[in-house]
Amino acid sequence: MSAARTARVRVPASTANLGPGFDVMAAALSPRLELEVRETGSFAVHTELDVPRDRSNLLVRAFERLAPADAFEFRIDSEIPLSGGLGSSAAAVLAGLLAAEALVGSGADVRAEAVAIEGHPDNVAAALDGGFVICDGAATHRIDPPPGLDGVLLVPAEPVRTERARAALPASVPLADAVFNVARATTLTLGLATGDPELIASGLRDRLHQPHRAHLYPRSAAILQRAADIGALGATISGAGPTVLFWCAEDRSAQVAEALGPLAEGWADVLPVSFEPGGAALL
Repeated sequence: MSAARTARVRVPASTANLGPGFDVMAAALSPRLELEVRETGSFAVHTELDVPRDRSNLLVRAFERLAPADAFEFRIDSEIPLSGGLGSSAAAVLAGLLAAEALVGSGADVRAEAVAIEGHPDNVAAALDGGFVICDGAATHRIDPPPGLDGVLLVPAEPVRTERARAALPASVPLADAVFNVARATTLTLGLATGDPELIASGLRDRLHQPHRAHLYPRSAAILQRAADIGALGATISGAGPTVLFWCAEDRSAQVAEALGPLAEGWADVLPVSFEPGGAALL
């Protein structure tokens, strides 16, 4: 009897926008999703996560873009918080697509398929390629994480739907705000490329999306403003929020996490992370 076909995939979390790089910049983070798909002759989803266990599961839906799931069992384990802003959906989509492609070899363009499902490329590119990414249409430019740069996440328990966060954005912005963000995004890019913490800190500010969404997560917005006071280089809303990413020098991350503990008590979790150089991979 031939061995059952099996695929195992690991996909990192991701954080998008990075302050000024709205819908353009993103980074892979160390929390990860792991998936094992095994051909057993029947369909099942096994997981302790609070996600559907039928074909409506996002990961299974992504798998079925390339292959029927009838004969496969899915085992899903994830460290990525589901409350919003950390690319959990992009990780699930990529895991499903990569497992299907590994099992059936359809020759599909996994990146394009994932972007079609997600509707935007930033989280997909970061999770697939690892490191920091800049999305320019269909092209992706990657930067290795600079040494000595760490992160600490503040992850609220109460999610904010991406649709609400999108609806909060204005249809147009003042020219001065657009120029401000161009300057900050280029400064951040230079800081990441050169590993200069002062440039990174200077490049994290935003006027295009975070101020307009602050009313959706007032506690996250307020604590973001205290980043420098607690020892971080700066802080950004992760994706559409409400999670906050505190950017830290490696020797300050423990101090930042400790300072956030009392501020987060009762409404959010504090999670030290690293910027992940590796992207999605078959195991």
